[in-house]
Amino acid sequence: MDQLGKLKLKLGIKGTEQDDLLNLYFDDAKDTILELTHLTEIPNSLLSTQIELAIVLYNKEGIEGQTSHSEGGVGRSFEEGIPESIMKKIRSARRLPR
Repeated sequence: MDQLGKLKLKLGIKGTEQDDLLNLYFDDAKDTILELTHLTEIPNSLLSTQIELAIVLYNKEGIEGQTSHSEGGVGRSFEEGIPESIMKKIRSARRLPR
């Protein structure tokens, strides 16, 4: 299964209507990982991390910039930036900048 297929499976998305949007988040996740690791391509060890980061980006759609939200007596807080569990994996592959 390709990376897009895995991302769709984890998000429970069927069909192809959201493929363009998912590919954008997938590319954004790749760019972020490459920037943080100073690598030129995603190593196999970070392919699942790329999917995890794309899911985080997808789930934050529409709540960009919010740190918390309350509605109908229900309050939610949002983690800012990249979750620490994902950052640990990215840091493990980090190289010194050239």
